[in-house]
Amino acid sequence: MKHRFALGLLLAAQLACAQTLDIAHAREMDLDGLRGLGPATTRLILQERERQPFKDWKDLMQRTPGIGPKKAAQLSEQGLRVQGQPYPAKAQH
Repeated sequence: MKHRFALGLLLAAQLACAQTLDIAHAREMDLDGLRGLGPATTRLILQERERQPFKDWKDLMQRTPGIGPKKAAQLSEQGLRVQGQPYPAKAQH
């Protein structure tokens, strides 16, 4: 029984690490699944992305009201990436 529990934890950890979502390919339902994003922000992100792809986290934050450093860090921790990059930890301060 202990071995099954340990295996389950290992698999869950691997899945959590593997779950990244690049904003360039994210669908509405993917973005809605992130804690801290509501339908209005999700729609704005998709509209802005259609207008022009996001260059980096700074670009995303400038074009999306409501996403500042704290929110960007929270989204990055959940696996969101911009141009394949997580939100830079040093930028949180």
